Amino acid sequence: MLDIRQLNYFVAVAEEEHVGRAAERLHISQSPLSRQIAQLEERLGLMLFERSQQRIRLTADGKTFLAETRGFLTHGQRLESLGRRLGRGDEGGLCIGYVENAMHSGVLPAALRTVRSTRPAVHVALYNQQSSDQLEGLRQRSLDVALVCMPPAADDPELDRVQVLSDPMLLALPAGHALAQSEALQRPLAVADLREQEWIAIQHKDGALEHDQLTVTCAKAGFTPDVRMSAPEPMTALGLVAAGLGIAMLQQSLRHQAPPGVVLREVPWFEYRTPLWVAWHRVTLRPLVDIFRQILVS
Repeated sequence: MLDIRQLNYFVAVAEEEHVGRAAERLHISQSPLSRQIAQLEERLGLMLFERSQQRIRLTADGKTFLAETRGFLTHGQRLESLGRRLGRGDEGGLCIGYVENAMHSGVLPAALRTVRSTRPAVHVALYNQQSSDQLEGLRQRSLDVALVCMPPAADDPELDRVQVLSDPMLLALPAGHALAQSEALQRPLAVADLREQEWIAIQHKDGALEHDQLTVTCAKAGFTPDVRMSAPEPMTALGLVAAGLGIAMLQQSLRHQAPPGVVLREVPWFEYRTPLWVAWHRVTLRPLVDIFRQILVS
């Protein structure tokens, strides 16, 4: 492998056509410089310079070698610059897994806006996956960061996590429902108001069933919800509510996505919150991953 220092010495001598001037430019003594050039020629088995008492000039082969050396050193400088940018997290790629609530809540879009504004050269690949698949992706190193509703265990030897959202729930009512009328809106919702209602539950595909959480939380309040329909995700549930087919609980972060025909009300006594966690591998060798994680939790 060629010595980059010797190549830089060679370029300086070739450009100055004088060992003394090249030595001054490089801030070294003339004798060590001459020795380095001789060692380079010996290593290559090639005479790079024609030498005389007055001057030193490149041979024909030396000129060819100079052009390639300049290209090689320029590429080396670019490579060093790339490494420094990667080391600062200014460049590179991120593979991010997420559950839909990470998008609905605005947590992931806000973090991506920060990355785009501060590190425009970073490429991001997004993967909408269930929590269990994301955690496996972290273990296999196919994902850098995971946004999940079911985090790894606190004592997981490979993965770490922190909660970034605990989203309160709102009650979604059809606009024509008695509890959505102006008189009813003047008073807080009581448990008794919801006992005889027809419910739409959300059967979350991620395993953390909001259907189950609805039943458990209502049971703690003193009644069992009469679930007439199950929706695969919140936006479908909102569509069913707008059609007057029942009432539903959904995350507060979705309030701005409620379609016409839906009225949202707060239910302070409904204890369940929709969680969102960011998870990552404990052994993180890429600065960009740490930077993105810090953006998420800040």
